[in-house]
Amino acid sequence: RDVGTTKPSKANQERFEKAVADVARITHDLVHGLEVHAPPRTRENELMKARARNAKRFGPPSAAKE
Repeated sequence: RDVGTTKPSKANQERFEKAVADVARITHDLVHGLEVHAPPRTRENELMKARARNAKRFGPPSAAKE
């Protein structure tokens, strides 16, 4: 018996499609219903914060050695 199948038998096709649609709808409702109080993140800001943490932990970056 396969677990995690993506193609049901013909006998289960309708039930499978309904379950997939239900999960998609519920997931959409959950994600769009969440309240967010923090400002959106950007890759650039996250990269700057990561570099600052890295510099604090390991010291400032040195020039590349040739």
